[in-house]
Amino acid sequence: MSLQDIHQLMDTQDAVALAEWVRRGEVQPGELLEAGIERLEQVEPQLNAVAERLYESAREAACGPQVRQGLLAGVPTLIKDLFSPVQGAAMTNGSRSLGTCRADFESEVVTRLRQAGCVMMGTSTSPEFGTSYSTESTRFGATRNPWNTERSAGGSSGGAAALVAARVVPFAHGNDGGGSLRVPASCCGVFGFKPSRGLMPSGPIMGEGWAGMGTPHVITLSVRDSAALLDATAGIDLGAPYAAPVQVQPYVTALLRDPKPLRIALVEQLGPWATSQQSVQAVNEAARLCEALGHRVEPVKLPVVLPDFYDQVFTIIGASTRRYVDLLGQMRGSAVQAEELEVRTRIILRDKGNVSGAQYVGAVEWIHALGRQLAVFMQDYDVILSPVLTREPVMIGELNVEDVCMSLEALIERFHSYSPFTALFNASGQPAMSVPLSWSANGLPLGAHFAGRFGEESTLLALAAQLERAQPWRGRVPPVNAHRIKT
Repeated sequence: MSLQDIHQLMDTQDAVALAEWVRRGEVQPGELLEAGIERLEQVEPQLNAVAERLYESAREAACGPQVRQGLLAGVPTLIKDLFSPVQGAAMTNGSRSLGTCRADFESEVVTRLRQAGCVMMGTSTSPEFGTSYSTESTRFGATRNPWNTERSAGGSSGGAAALVAARVVPFAHGNDGGGSLRVPASCCGVFGFKPSRGLMPSGPIMGEGWAGMGTPHVITLSVRDSAALLDATAGIDLGAPYAAPVQVQPYVTALLRDPKPLRIALVEQLGPWATSQQSVQAVNEAARLCEALGHRVEPVKLPVVLPDFYDQVFTIIGASTRRYVDLLGQMRGSAVQAEELEVRTRIILRDKGNVSGAQYVGAVEWIHALGRQLAVFMQDYDVILSPVLTREPVMIGELNVEDVCMSLEALIERFHSYSPFTALFNASGQPAMSVPLSWSANGLPLGAHFAGRFGEESTLLALAAQLERAQPWRGRVPPVNAHRIKT
């Protein structure tokens, strides 16, 4: 098969289908990898989505026997450069403070992806320590949106979303502590799924991220790939502090039939920050589509006070960031200096980096109580539907913080007035997803956000597959793309 033929396969096939070509012996892993490298190099100058290229180690891996079998046999991908070490790769977490640090071990989710046959061709960009809804950092610069390169690709898995949207690879790894898979998926017009707390492995680098609010998974073009990658990676790792229930049947089986008629709670507005007319229109389009598919949609107000919520969340983020920065100083033998950190990180550390143990425990108890409150609310509903973002993807630089005297409250408003919806479900531990169902008048994606009950990934995946069949999005390709078949 020629390289051009391989490119045409990558234009049209998802990861599950590509792996089947490899298992049949009709395509070699090395051929997929070289096509992936060509595709990456075609768009990377415009996107700036790659933290490090790992081509030589990927070529070695593509020659090994392990990549020829497995659920994702031979499929090239990238790992997000944020608390997800890859053996031998630079581990920057989007920060200058880590210097030339390289990982001498690998995160469990990366190991599981390798065991499934994936080939790691690089790492993708993240903002410093993952605390921004835009992937911009002093270390790497701005990652740009393939729909409009003056716009942000979202954060913190913006590099992953940009590369998947630009059709470089069918999926890319990311993680999500407050919307970091779903926000960039919405910005870039692809599918982003956050699993339930404890479903995915987080070791060995941590027992839990941000008191359990953080979880790894992937950004994909197809719903099927997201479900298959859950099948390949879900389940506790050795010594995990707790676990969500893993479905007995493969997650991909949930896609084979439409879900039962669902009770869907529609939320247009949350907290003190206005949702734009475009975002309201987009979420109502999603609601009408759900109704046309036989689901019942009911407007509701969520029982949440957002300013109090974000104060508790940033207590956890601030204490966790302080611990991480102190540990980094111990590892390298010299304390991290303020000038090595971005202004946003300095503000978080200034206001929340020295909270007491009692304050930290109080914040954890607060978000656990919220999870119980939302669980009670969801006795009446199967799914909550809302926008992902209150407006279109922001311009590059719009979310940057340059004034170290800015208050934490103003910082929280800058970021969470843009996406007040997503972090709730990190705190509650519920699964949630961004589904690319709408585009704005300016041709920019606006994802619809769905959250399900804890441990009920299959309900969301079945709904997503039904929506994908009813209103396919794969044919919508951004102007910056690696396609060889022009649409």
